[in-house]
Parts: sequence; structure tokens; C-alpha cells
Amino acid sequence: MNLIENIREALKSVQVNILRTILTGAIIAVGISSLVGMLTAIDGIKSQIAESFSGLGANSFDVRNKGFSGGRAIQDGKQEKTYPKLKFREVQAFKQKYSSIGLSTVYVSVSGTAEIKRGSKTTNPNTRIRGGDENYLAIKAIQLESGRNFSNVEVQYGNNVCIIGKELQETLFEPNEDPITKKISFFGRPYTIVGVMEKQGGVGQDQGADRQILIPVENAARLDGRGTFNYNVTAWASGPETVEYEMGQATGMMREIRQDRLTEEDSFDLTKSQSVAESLEEVASYLRIGGFGIGFITLLGASIGLMNIMLVSVTERTREIGIRKALGATPLRIRQQFLIEAIMICVLGGIFGVILGIAIGNVIANAIGPGGFLVPWLWMIVAFMICVVVGLLSGVVPAFKASKLDPIEALRYE
Repeated sequence: MNLIENIREALKSVQVNILRTILTGAIIAVGISSLVGMLTAIDGIKSQIAESFSGLGANSFDVRNKGFSGGRAIQDGKQEKTYPKLKFREVQAFKQKYSSIGLSTVYVSVSGTAEIKRGSKTTNPNTRIRGGDENYLAIKAIQLESGRNFSNVEVQYGNNVCIIGKELQETLFEPNEDPITKKISFFGRPYTIVGVMEKQGGVGQDQGADRQILIPVENAARLDGRGTFNYNVTAWASGPETVEYEMGQATGMMREIRQDRLTEEDSFDLTKSQSVAESLEEVASYLRIGGFGIGFITLLGASIGLMNIMLVSVTERTREIGIRKALGATPLRIRQQFLIEAIMICVLGGIFGVILGIAIGNVIANAIGPGGFLVPWLWMIVAFMICVVVGLLSGVVPAFKASKLDPIEALRYE
């Protein structure tokens, strides 16, 4: 018996014992589908989140409080010097200075638990209020569905105007009602709606981007009675190749505004938007490791099940093995036959598992947030390699057991 004949016999055995093959393949398919499904879902979710950040581009950077929240900066586990938060007048002065280089936007988070009222209608206390200027929508890549952006006069004087998210329009207004120029109230003040943002969606149940309200940053600063707001600036460089240079320029401007001494370090942080994508990739890599670990455990259980079924198969086919040995089949050929059969069952189960895993992964990813169809070629190749390895490992013990059978005893087996 040569290798070709062993492959033919393995195929014939698979066809003859079709129910056993289906059940055995199903064990592997479940393991592979869990592995590929989780990794596909993770990659799909990552691509959706990355797309939401893509509007920032690779040529923008943020100016924030030292340590992102003010107070003490921590380095190497030690508490360093206490740095004051960025003040509204400071970020406004920076925007004015940076205008000679490019665009920048000053923004601040006012509240994440606001309640919005319009007549008898009231929203849940989960609306985000954010202050922004005339450049905020452009730099943050937010489109308007209707209405207009803030005017320079409205930003300068901090008028009571606002731009609302799509979900707020659906909650507070009738389907055919135009919200533009209508009034809503929050924090005990009336605001006139001048624009409605396009639907942005979110991850899972968090649709906060569609529940936000944008007001002029000057107006938001008036609500900062206790001076606790964290003001941020996002600056837009002229191109990716000039980001480092213009970040250096921005650092000099902010140091001058903050009156940082020559020998002192910066009292603020500059962060490239590209680092957000790098952090996202780092988190996704941890998720992949976790998903691979869970899938590997599932496959380990599947391989044990397959080994058990192959051992039963050896017992059932003892007489067949005896006949093959009596006709001249060597122990090597007998081992090859059972190994090929185990690998073949694993590959067949793996094909079905990969298809099922891709479908499940894309369904999960699209259920969390709308996106395209993802085909994880890398994980498909890895899955098939795992199938071959699992088949080898699962078939080794039964194959050796079959090759060690005495032909006389095997022929007498009932």
C-alpha cells in the first residue's frame, strides 16, 4: 500500500462511516468556529472603532492637561510636580496664536448626565453637553444633517444656541417636525437649535454620540462656576510630514502662554492622534490573545473527543487491520492510514468551522456596530494549520495502537 492508496482508503472510510464523520467533524467545527468567530468579531469591532477615529487623521494632535486630568503627573511610579489645569483664557490664546500656522479647535466636556426639556417632553438624564467652537465640527469630522454651524459672532459672545445629535431630534420632535430654530432647555436655560448632526452610531448600547449637544465654548465656560472643567485643544497640521515641526511650534506657543521657565518641563501634554490608533491596536492585540486562548481550550477539548472516536474506530476495525497486515501492509502504512483519516476529518470539520466562524464573527461585529463584511485570511490559514496539527495529535495514539496489533489476533477478533 502506498500513500495514494492510503488517501483513497481514508476517503472511502469517511464515505462509509458518514454519520461518524459528521459527528467527529462537528466537534472540530465547533472548536474552529469559536476560534475564528471570536477573532473575526474582534477584528471587525476594531476596524469599526478605528474608522470612527479615522476622521481625526494622522496630522492632528491634542493639547491637554498634564496627565490628561491636571494635578500630579506620575512617572516611573513617583508623583511629580503638581501642574495647574489649562484655563479657558490659555487655550483661547493658544488658538489665536496657532491660527498663523493652521486650524485648531477649543472644546470642553460640560456634563454627561444632562436632562433636556422641550415643552412636556423630557429626555433621560444621559445627554452629553459639550462646548465647541466654529472649527470643532470640521476638525472632528462631524457632518450636519440639517441646519448650520456656529457663526463667529455666536462663538465670540457665547450665545444660547446649540447643535443637537440625531437621537435627541427623534426623542424631542415629531418625525416630520423641523427642529431648526426651535428651543430646548437644560441647566435652566433656553437654547435655540441651529443644527442637527448626522447619525454617528456607537459601540453596543452606547449611542452617546447621537445624544450629545454642542454649545459655543464661550457659553460653556460661563457654566464653569467652580473652575473644574478640563479644556482641550485639537490642532490640525498642514500635512503628516509637518506634524512634528508644527507640534514643536505649538509647544513653544503654549509654554509662552503658560509661562513655563526655560529649565522646567512642559506643564501640559501634546498627543498625536496617531497614538490613539496605536493604543487601539494594543488593546485589540490583548483581545486577540484572550480570544485565541479561549478558542485553543475549546479545540483542546475537541481534539480529545476526536482521539476517543479514533480509538473506538481502531477497535471496530480490528479485523480489517488484521486482513491488511496479512496482505503485507507494514506498521508504517497502517499508521499513515489512520493519521490521514484523522487529518481528513479535521480538515473537513475545519472548512465548515471556518465558514461558520466567519459568519458568526461578522454577525457579532455588525450587531455591535454597522460595518462591512470581513474575511480574516490570516485566521483562516491559522485555523487550517491547527486542523492539521489537531488531526496529527489526535490520530497518533490510535494509529500506533493499530500498527502494533498482532495480525493473527486481529483476524480472530470478533
